[in-house]
Amino acid sequence: MNLAPNVLALLPEYILTLAGVFIMLAEPCLKPGSSRKPLGWIAILGTLLAAGASWFQLGFGTVHAFSGSIQTDAFSIFFHLLIAAVVLVTLLGSLEYFEGNATHAGEYYALVLFGAVGMMLMTCSTELLMVFIGLEISSISTYIMAGFRKGQAVASESSIKYFLLGSFATAFFLYGIALAFGATGSTSLAAIAVGLGTTKTPTLAILALAMMIIGLGFKVSAAPFHVWTPDVYQGAPAPVVGLMSTAPKAAAFAVLLRIAFSGFPSMQHRWAIMIWILAALSMTIGNLGALLQRDVKRMLAYSSIAHAGYLLVAFTAFPVEGISAAAFYTAAYAAMNVGAFAVITQVGGFNETARTLDDYRGLATRRPVLSGVFAFFLLSLIGIPFTGGFFGKFYVFSAAIGSGHIWLAVIGLINSGVACFYYLRLLATIYAKPTAEASEVAPATPVSVPAIVGLTLATVATLVLGIMPGNTLWLAQYAGTSTMIENAREQCAATPNNCQQMPVPMERR
Repeated sequence: MNLAPNVLALLPEYILTLAGVFIMLAEPCLKPGSSRKPLGWIAILGTLLAAGASWFQLGFGTVHAFSGSIQTDAFSIFFHLLIAAVVLVTLLGSLEYFEGNATHAGEYYALVLFGAVGMMLMTCSTELLMVFIGLEISSISTYIMAGFRKGQAVASESSIKYFLLGSFATAFFLYGIALAFGATGSTSLAAIAVGLGTTKTPTLAILALAMMIIGLGFKVSAAPFHVWTPDVYQGAPAPVVGLMSTAPKAAAFAVLLRIAFSGFPSMQHRWAIMIWILAALSMTIGNLGALLQRDVKRMLAYSSIAHAGYLLVAFTAFPVEGISAAAFYTAAYAAMNVGAFAVITQVGGFNETARTLDDYRGLATRRPVLSGVFAFFLLSLIGIPFTGGFFGKFYVFSAAIGSGHIWLAVIGLINSGVACFYYLRLLATIYAKPTAEASEVAPATPVSVPAIVGLTLATVATLVLGIMPGNTLWLAQYAGTSTMIENAREQCAATPNNCQQMPVPMERR
């Protein structure tokens, strides 16, 4: 077995794993009560090296490793870089959050890295059992981090509820893998795509796909599999919510894209209907649920459900357009949402003194810079021009209209209008005149330099994606095109008589 492809294909995962193991070994060696910031900086360094390794992989084209179960291409590298960026912003905003408040804070940094390993493994796996392993690595880490504020009832409730419902959803995904094997004789996506043409049990294959969509629907908080989201987001630490609302969702959407367009492309006329329904339900239930919330984290939890619906709209488009639209929207949503929760982290602190809308009243008079940054992220979540959220929605809805799903785009536009109400309500509260009874919600200490760097990165990314989206858009389109080319090659190799013309690679403009 050639070791070079195996090392190159999982180089970012190796780096993150080594950094996480080193942190776990170093943490017990530190004196009790001493600062754990050095461990955080090690985690940040490991994340930067992993991002560099992912960018390095881009020059090698498509790399197959571990008997074809791992495929590193432009598609997986796009999501690797995205996950690394989210983890970096999360770690920068967490250095002060846990300082002096949580025991074993070093374990938090290691868990973040281990979770990123699972997410990255999910995005580059073309074997469903490997996807399952990556999903479990990611899930176990986030289960623990959700309850990291020990001693608080809402934290324990968040962790237990996330674990129980997450395990239930994982069982659906695993059972779907078993049914896919029964229908096609393989758990490899390329073999499944070929086996669907000759299977004698197409109903079993449809059921397998439905089971896997249900399992992944839980991970991305798509309705009606969203019931865990508000309670978990409310009880989990703010930086953890910023991470779990973006990076694991990005990985789950990457898996869903591979399964839909690589494993079950011949059944697009069937799974597109399921995705259409999930998208419409998620957008509607998410936005209507957010209208009723006064807790800011619960409001953003329902908002994330709605944004999952917007992203699912892209799945109904033609393959290349759908993949590129979904990839770009994932990047835009990750930038603005992780930035919004980074602001919440700084405003509320470890004890989360700012929870409801009343706690944010008059925040602009006390923290004008943080309020301005928060307002920018909220405007991007609405989809105001010159922000990443605007261009992401424009690209997704344009792809849906181009594929003939006009009514789904109309539902999305109506829901975007509904979302304006609760986003603007929070924005108006921030800039309202504070009442005499308003308590001071800002932390006693100023925002740390690492947190400022993290907020700056998220702000710049959201702004660049809104005014200069060319490079990211090209990479998203290239990821979609390269994925379809690789699918066509694998199917041609398996069934030469049924070869179709392969897509033309995207040229950078």
